[in-house]
Amino acid sequence: MIALRRPAVTTEDDVNAECQIDPIMTAPFNAADARRSLFSGLVAAATAYGRDGKGERVILEDADGNTLTYKRLILSSLVLGRRLAKLAREGENVGVLLPNAAGLPVTILGLNAYGRVAAILNFSAGRRALTSAIATAQLRTVLTSRRFIEAGGFEDLIAALSAAEYAPGQKTRIVYLEDVRASIGIVDKIAGALRALRAKSIYRANPADADRPAVVLFTSGTEGAPKGVVLTNGNIVANVNQSRAHLGKVLSPGEALLNPLPIFHSFGLTAGTFVPIFAGVKCALYPSPLHYKQIPKSIRKTQATLMVATDTFVSAYARAAEPGVKYAVCGAEKVKEPTRQLVAPTGVEILEGYGVTETSPVLACNLPETNRYGTVGRLLPGMEVRLEDVPGLSDGKRLYIRGPNVMAGYLLPDQPGVLVRPRDGWHDTGDIVSIDDGFVSIRGRAKRFAKLGGEMVSLAAVESLACALWPDAQHVVLSFPDPRKGEQLLLVTDQPNASKDALLAHARGEGFSELWVPKSILIVDAVPLLATGKVDLQATVEMARPAQPAL
Repeated sequence: MIALRRPAVTTEDDVNAECQIDPIMTAPFNAADARRSLFSGLVAAATAYGRDGKGERVILEDADGNTLTYKRLILSSLVLGRRLAKLAREGENVGVLLPNAAGLPVTILGLNAYGRVAAILNFSAGRRALTSAIATAQLRTVLTSRRFIEAGGFEDLIAALSAAEYAPGQKTRIVYLEDVRASIGIVDKIAGALRALRAKSIYRANPADADRPAVVLFTSGTEGAPKGVVLTNGNIVANVNQSRAHLGKVLSPGEALLNPLPIFHSFGLTAGTFVPIFAGVKCALYPSPLHYKQIPKSIRKTQATLMVATDTFVSAYARAAEPGVKYAVCGAEKVKEPTRQLVAPTGVEILEGYGVTETSPVLACNLPETNRYGTVGRLLPGMEVRLEDVPGLSDGKRLYIRGPNVMAGYLLPDQPGVLVRPRDGWHDTGDIVSIDDGFVSIRGRAKRFAKLGGEMVSLAAVESLACALWPDAQHVVLSFPDPRKGEQLLLVTDQPNASKDALLAHARGEGFSELWVPKSILIVDAVPLLATGKVDLQATVEMARPAQPAL
């Protein structure tokens, strides 16, 4: 039994905190087993699951038809990593700009095996965000692929990154993996093979490795400039183990999981890649979640029984064709009721979960035997939870988390290279939640509440109201200052015939106050989305700004 308990009182905030959560039953979790490096975890998984009834188990596959067994994954990572280690000092952050293909986990693991840190860059973020990330994480080197750059049309982006400075007067070096591979000679291959043979002794569980950084991920920047999130080896391995303990038989060895989510996003990295690899579940990578018609075909081709997705993407797959998986683990955004209704006839069961990048990222997930719609399931084992009151809110409290999966800290744009650790180990998720019988319900982001007529209104709840009326459209509710009432709401939607009168009538019919109905509606061709499927709030605000005076 893991108790969710009040922390030791160390700050004034702690003294004033309301922390009313009873102990809950969770699956067993051995925190000591997470005290190792990522590569050590791979070696342990290979020992446990490396072979099946047919011989060497294929554990990684991509859309180009590349397949890797555990043995091949270890060898490839060590051979490549040996050459990559020559590009950076031990402990140094190395930029990685690559697509969802077998080469990306091989690169991350290769860097990890030799003590380098993969700073995984979001190629869809644009020049400004990536230039900022390079300076924030002080990336002397960025690894990429010519084939990827040409296929994606990223030549201008690479030119901009070549001119970017990781420190004043110091330009970043772009290194192409094709050139690195061409430089690998017989000595590298022999050295890698010998190291692979001794991997079990070289990469034993070592608590000292757990606290060393493994990856740097970057926040989406929807609420400001991107921050670097430093996750240690122990953070990721702990979250993998927590997820495996929580999900149990859903992750049975021999299953296959399709991951179309970008690995530069923590959901795609941990839940979509390392969880299956460490559990003996084949990880089938797909390069883009936007290929709605192709992904159901890829599911059939790879014989995937599981997939990770978002509400936006899983509904698009279901419209294009029957997805064909047994379970779709969905996170990053709320799963809407219309999506559940659309997917239900296909036989796919949606397991809605919740996480944040700073917690590696998984915090909670529903299970097949206890799948409570409207919640994100029960919290994973091994964490402490603190709930704090928010003035003006009665339905929900602010969620703080502490545990082995909580990040080492942030790298901030105004403090490049400086690790800012979470205070007393607690991470403020910024989310307002309620917990009933251990099940977590997300009420909204703390920043996404508006005070209207003295009442705190969740913008996410208003979006759900619009979604119930126009289920096939995308909706975003924004709050803008109002000189008379403090704040006013604007609905941005791609519903062509959306009207305030229709929304008002629907709200009244559902028993909602007129306060909840946005004063204005802005109809757009398409609501901006991030590569992860989440709404791009920053872009939506800029799109809506010209409409602000009309509020």
